Amino acid sequence: MATNIKNAQVEVIATTSSDSVRETVASVIADIRERGDEAVREYSQKFDKFTPGTLRLSQEEISAAIARVPAQTIEDIKTAQENVRRFAKLQRESLTDFEAEVQPGVFLGQKNIPVNSVGAYIPGGRYPLLASAHMTIVTAKVAGVQRVAAATPAPDGKIPDASIAAIHLAGADEIYLLGGVQAVAALAVGTESIDRVDVLVGPGNAFVAEAKRQLFGEVGIDLFAGPTEVLILTDDSADPFLTAVDLLSQAEHGPDSPAILVTTSERVGHEVLAEIDEQLKNLPTAEIAGAAWRDHGQVIVADDLAEAYKISDEFASEHVQIFTEDLRDALEKLTNYGALFLGENTCVSYGDKVIGTNHVLPTRHAARYTGGLWVGKFLKTVTYQEVTSLDASAELGVLLGRAARAENFEGHARSGDARAARAADTLPEWAAAKDRA
Repeated sequence: MATNIKNAQVEVIATTSSDSVRETVASVIADIRERGDEAVREYSQKFDKFTPGTLRLSQEEISAAIARVPAQTIEDIKTAQENVRRFAKLQRESLTDFEAEVQPGVFLGQKNIPVNSVGAYIPGGRYPLLASAHMTIVTAKVAGVQRVAAATPAPDGKIPDASIAAIHLAGADEIYLLGGVQAVAALAVGTESIDRVDVLVGPGNAFVAEAKRQLFGEVGIDLFAGPTEVLILTDDSADPFLTAVDLLSQAEHGPDSPAILVTTSERVGHEVLAEIDEQLKNLPTAEIAGAAWRDHGQVIVADDLAEAYKISDEFASEHVQIFTEDLRDALEKLTNYGALFLGENTCVSYGDKVIGTNHVLPTRHAARYTGGLWVGKFLKTVTYQEVTSLDASAELGVLLGRAARAENFEGHARSGDARAARAADTLPEWAAAKDRA
C-alpha cells in the first residue's frame, strides 16, 4: 500500500473559475460585442496600461521588432519551429482521406478539411512564451489553415520583440498587440478591425481560460487548460538530483503548479526531498517554484511498479516522466497522461520548448479523456456519400422506409420510398415500391 512522505498543503485547484473571474470575463465579452474596437482599446489600457494606435502590427513594425532580437535567438526560434513542423507533418501524413465502394454502386468517403481561420493567443506576463507560437501557429499552418491571427500583450506599451519574431516566423498572417480577455474576445466575436476566427488556441491566465470556456461553442478551442503539472515515476535506479531538477523545472511555471514524485524507492523519495531543498537555495525562480512545491508538491512511495502505474493513471498528469530500468514497460502499461517522457536523457522541458511534440496538453485530470493539441485539432474530419446504382438506391430506400417508420419518422420513410419508386420506373423488381411512394 502506498505511503506519502510529503503531502500537498493545499487542496487540488478547483476546475471552475471563481464567481468574480466569471463575472468579469462575461462583462468584458459582452462589452466587446457591443462596442467593438472602442471597448478593446479601453480594456487594453485598463489591464495592460497600453492603448495601441492600430491594433494590428504593420509589416514594418514586425520587421523592426525582429531586427531588435539577437541573431542567436532568431536561429534558436527557427530550429525549434522546424522541430515542431517536422513532427506536425508526420501527424498530418497519418491522417488520410479515403473513398470506398462499400457495396455495388454505394460510395462512402472521408476528407480532412482545415478550418478556415485560427486565433492564437501567445501570453506575455511573467514569462514571454515564445514556444506557444511554435506549438499553435506552426501546427495550424501544417494542417493547412489559411488564416492565423495571433495576439500577444504589450504590458505598459513594451513591444515583446522576441514574441513578435516567433509569431511571424511561425507563419502568422496577422499580429495584434493585445492581451488577456480583450484579445481572446476580439478574435472570437470580431470587431471593426479584427475578423472573427473559427478556433481559439493558446494558454493564458485564469481570465483567458475562463474567456475560452465562455466562448466555446461559438468558436472551437484547444483545451480547458489549468496550471502546469508534472509527475515523475521512478524505481530505485533513478538519479535524485535529476529528479529534483525536473520537478522544480515545472514548479517554476507558477505557484499553483503540482509537482509529484511517485517512486518504488523510499530512499529515492527522501533524497529527492533533500535535493529540492538544496536546489531551491540558488534557483532564481525559487520564490515561485518553492511555493508550488510547498503547497502542491507530493512524494508517494508505492509498493511496486504496478501500484505506481495505477497511482500515475489516477493523477492523469499533464506531463509524466519515467525514470525506471524498463522504460518501455511504462509506455505499454500507462493510459492517462498528456505527454510521456521516457528516461533520464529526456525531460519535460524539451517538450515545453524544443523537441517538436506539442506542449499544449490536458490538465486537471483531462488526460483521462483527451490528448493535447495536434494537427487534427485544426482539421474537420467530414464524410461524403454517393449512390450511383438505382438498384442500390432502391434497396437502401426500402431499408430506410422500415427503419424510419420504426421510429415514427414518416417524412424520412417517404424519402426512402421515393428512391425505391424512381428505381421502379427502370427496374421491374422494385415496381411494388412505387405504390408506397
